[in-house]
Amino acid sequence: MRSFLIGGMLAVMATVSAAGPAIADGASTVYKYDGSFDDAAFSVESAIIDKGLNIDYTSHVGEMLNRTGQDVGSDITLFDNAEIYIFCSAVLSRKMMEADPMNIAHCPYGIFVAERAGEVMVGYRNYPKGPMQEVQSLLEEIVIEALAE
Repeated sequence: MRSFLIGGMLAVMATVSAAGPAIADGASTVYKYDGSFDDAAFSVESAIIDKGLNIDYTSHVGEMLNRTGQDVGSDITLFDNAEIYIFCSAVLSRKMMEADPMNIAHCPYGIFVAERAGEVMVGYRNYPKGPMQEVQSLLEEIVIEALAE
């Protein structure tokens, strides 16, 4: 069993390194995805559901930005595709808000999939130090699982 777990961890690590290292700019953590936007989106959706969580909403932010660009005086295409999967964990949300009710500002949680100039990326917003790091760990687990699929 132990060798199976170690082998599985090595396979995930190899997949993540093949997908590209995480880029953490302080505000977010982003991984390059080695595959299509549609594959990345499906993998993220599946990884969220595999954690027993429901996706409450999918924000089609890429479509919105492309549709409204001219309305705001811009002809710049920011993303070829971009979606944000919004979800919550009742267990973690309660725990975070019992630690500090103002952690409500961080709920719900989101993971994005975006494509820009042919490069697909998957990422999430970084949370402050303290109790919210448990949520950030969940987001990291979901993204790592999605990258491994």
